[in-house]
Formats: sequence, C-alpha cells, structure tokens
Amino acid sequence: MATATVETAALPLIDLARDFYQDEIKDHDTYNALAERERDPELRAVLRRIAGIELKHSTFWQSLLERRNVAVPQARTSPIRLAGLRVLQRFVSSAFLVSALELGESGAFNKYLECLRHAELSEPERDQLRAIVLDEIEHEMTFRRESSKLGMSNVRDYVLGMNDGLVEILGVVTGLSAVYAGNPLAVGLSGVVVGVAGAMSMGIGAFISVRSQRQVNDALRERVEILFQVSPQRAVTEYQDRLAESGVPDTTAAEVAQRVGTNREAISRLLLPESTENELRSGLYTGLSYLIGVVFPVLPYFIAGSSLAALIGSVALAGIALALTATTVSVLSGISLRKKITEMIVAAFSAAAIAYLFGWALRAATGIDI
Repeated sequence: MATATVETAALPLIDLARDFYQDEIKDHDTYNALAERERDPELRAVLRRIAGIELKHSTFWQSLLERRNVAVPQARTSPIRLAGLRVLQRFVSSAFLVSALELGESGAFNKYLECLRHAELSEPERDQLRAIVLDEIEHEMTFRRESSKLGMSNVRDYVLGMNDGLVEILGVVTGLSAVYAGNPLAVGLSGVVVGVAGAMSMGIGAFISVRSQRQVNDALRERVEILFQVSPQRAVTEYQDRLAESGVPDTTAAEVAQRVGTNREAISRLLLPESTENELRSGLYTGLSYLIGVVFPVLPYFIAGSSLAALIGSVALAGIALALTATTVSVLSGISLRKKITEMIVAAFSAAAIAYLFGWALRAATGIDI
C-alpha cells in the first residue's frame, strides 16, 4: 500500500521511489504487528501474506534506487502508530480493524498507475510495477471480503454519519447561539430537533442509496447474462474496456481480461461484484452514528447558564470528538495524523464560524433579543 501524500505525477522518479519504499516497509511492519496478536487463524494468515507481499514491493523500489546509484533511505515505522494499533486491537474487534485497513488500501494502486504512466522506467520495471498494481487491487478486495465476512462492512457509515452529525449540528447550535444569546435551552432543544431530523434523513438516504444500487446492479447483471448467451467474447472485451476506463494500462487490462477468459461466473462477478451491503443495516448505522455525533455539540446547552458559555463547551466537546475520530481513522489507515485532524477541525470550525456570523447578522437585522 502506497500512502505517499504528494502529487505523484509532479515528483521525479527517485523521490517517488524513496517515498514508496518507506511506505511499503511501514505497511509490512503494520500488518506483521497486527498478525502477531490476531487470534483468528484465517485473518492472521491473510495479514501475514499481505505483509510478505508488501516486503516484496519494497524490494522492487530498493532495487530501482540501487540500479540508479541512489542511497536507499532508512524506513522506520512509528512506534507510536504500532502501539496505537496494538491498543486498538486489544479493545476493538478485528472486524473494525480490517474494515479500516481497507480505507488505507483503497486507491493506493492509483499512485502506482500514475508512476507507471509518467515515470521513466525500463520495460522489465514496468512489468514488475504492473504486477504490483494488480497486488494492490487484490489487497483492497481481500480486506473488503474480510470486513464483510466479519460483519463490519459499514465502517464508512459510522465515520461519515458521526462526522456529519458533529459538523452539521455544531453549525446549527453555533448560529442559534448568536440569535438566542440568553436562552441556551432553546438552542439545545432546537439542536436536538434538527439532529433527530438529520439522523432520519441520513438514515433513509443511506437506505435508499444502497437499495437503489442493488436494484441497478441486478438489472445490469441480467444484461451480462444475456451478453454471455449471445457473445461470450464480447463480455470479455467489455471487461477489458471497463478496466481501461478505470485507469489500468491497456496492456495490463488486456492481459487480465484474457486470463479470466470466458468464465461466465468470474466475468459476471468482476463486472458487477455482489453487493455485501445491507440497506437496512447501512441506514441504521448511518442514522445512529449521526445521533451520536449530535450529542457532543448539543449537551452543553442543557447544562450551561448562557448560550455563550454553552457555545464554548460545545466547541470544546466537538473538537475533542473530531480529533478522536480523525486519530482513529489516521492510525488505522496510515493517513497523516496532523493532516487528518487539521482537515476535520478546520472544516467544522469554519462552518461554525460562518453560522455564528450569519446568526449574529440575522439578530442584528431583525432586532431579536432573547
């Protein structure tokens, strides 16, 4: 898994190779650390297998640097991150860990594809990098299967739902604090009403989205079956085109499509993978996690004596909750901790500041003094 945060196409090959080498070593250490304490033998075997593949990938980048007479950088995995993962592994189910690891794997192969397109590589190096791209795709699919098997395919629903609840309701109570400066209870009750409505809206939206996608996929699956009956080779060609459209190089897409051949079941699953998401579970998880996010910014308004005091508490609680959410996502997925916390807190507090200014302006314009 390559987690370099730079724009791949903008960096020279040497810098990319250094970054990718260090990332692969860190991922190797991460998966090994998780495998050491994993009790499920099947999942432990999966983690060890992927750790070995990541080590093989790091060897490719090491060799590339050595062939160009460039010193190989030291790769040291943060002991804090490894300790954090071990702590989470003790208190959090492996299902959550595996589902979160999928977030780190997702999109990693895109960085390698950019390198494949723009970097100056020899033909043998291109062939090896194509194989690495296929490995990264397989990793993402493996984690998706494992998280689904362990019943935690809805980790995104948790994260997105709670984040939306935090950010949206923080904006609501912040804006209302400027309008109802002397009535914190009115702000709190308003926040609860908006939060419940928002949770219902988010939950129903997730339910409809997953259900609609399932119905669309069922219709397309019927089309694939008809296509196989009429022209099996046309189905193979369509799969090859689909790979090319997703950014896979033409030669790699053709190779993968021909390997799959005219296996109807395989092509059908690859073109339209079976959805493992349950619309009812997705809706419930999204709505409930949204409500959990609502609690943090609303709670101080039922305790404080003024809206200003409640606002300070609301911002503090929301900031802590956002930081904890960002830290969990960062530790599990390998995303920069500082970047993720900054991204989430700045976005939330910017929205809250704008909402407060709007509420203040509305109060000034209408003369409301409550």
